[in-house]
Amino acid sequence: MEYTITDENNSEQLEENNELYEHFRFVADKGQALLRVDKFLMNRIENVSRNKIQQTAKAGNIHVNGTVVKQNYKVKPDDVVAVVFSYPPREIEIIPENIPLEIVYEDEDVIVINKQYNLVVHPGHGNYSGTLLNALAYYFQETSQQLENGFGYLAHRIDKDTTGLLLVAKTELAQAVLARQFFEHTIERKYQAIIWGSPKEENGTITGHIGRSLKNRKVMDVFADGSHGKEAITHYRVLEHFGYVTLVECQLETGRTHQIRAHMQHLGHPLFNDAWYGGDKILKGTSFTKYKQFIENCFKILPRHALHAKSLGFIHPTSGKQLFFDSDLPQDMQSLIEKWRNYTSSRNTEEI
Repeated sequence: MEYTITDENNSEQLEENNELYEHFRFVADKGQALLRVDKFLMNRIENVSRNKIQQTAKAGNIHVNGTVVKQNYKVKPDDVVAVVFSYPPREIEIIPENIPLEIVYEDEDVIVINKQYNLVVHPGHGNYSGTLLNALAYYFQETSQQLENGFGYLAHRIDKDTTGLLLVAKTELAQAVLARQFFEHTIERKYQAIIWGSPKEENGTITGHIGRSLKNRKVMDVFADGSHGKEAITHYRVLEHFGYVTLVECQLETGRTHQIRAHMQHLGHPLFNDAWYGGDKILKGTSFTKYKQFIENCFKILPRHALHAKSLGFIHPTSGKQLFFDSDLPQDMQSLIEKWRNYTSSRNTEEI
């Protein structure tokens, strides 16, 4: 069986908003006649269906004057109407593909996956097959699960070469509930990364809007003055020093595309072997042949940027229970850390 998903947003817009939701706010005119809020929103938001609004209302994502309302609420003059929509999926054919998945948790509403390296989450330009959604379509087909769209709804995304925990909703209603949690920053997400150098502070917060680079559209830049992009906040703490590189934990308060990668580069500490953000060359240490060979061997051990989505916490969209999941670092990052530990303990003090 094949599935099709639709999209009213271009791919660049979807890539820029990694949180997969959109927030709208409207103020009703002073001459506004009484009108159901679902019709009010349909008149103001392009390509939104009544079913989408109904699911959004059920999830408690429509507010009028700061209060949650049902879809039949009558909008009055000067009412402030705010709504959080989960993004509609994209118009790409999803063909089930037998791609192994490590499932950490699953119930009728959500599924948590520990994503492997080199797996694109969502089909897009240049990656129309071999994605996580293709794998999910196959998995749900093989387990005879009748999902609304056949493959589930992404609650968020992580990069192709980032490993770790990823949350997928099985119903549009569950996705809408989770979208509100992402919007309100109540989802707990912690990553571990290996970065070049050592931050001046053992704990810190990186702020600065993140948006697509004005020079290279493939990467994101930090605009500290807020002139471009969207607000982004990353909290970090040092876990272990290795002389020329450092293991850090990053907790996301927002979820912009490439947030940790862009923020760490902005701080002066790109992720180890992050080719897009300058971490795939020697940034700290000597240029001696022996050290250069050591770094090249490290790059072979970890042929990607050193980033893992380690833990994930959220409120279950149906039961209301707080769920928390933690994952081990993948073997390539563990091997790299061990190699750096051995190097740090054995090198001559004069080399530091």
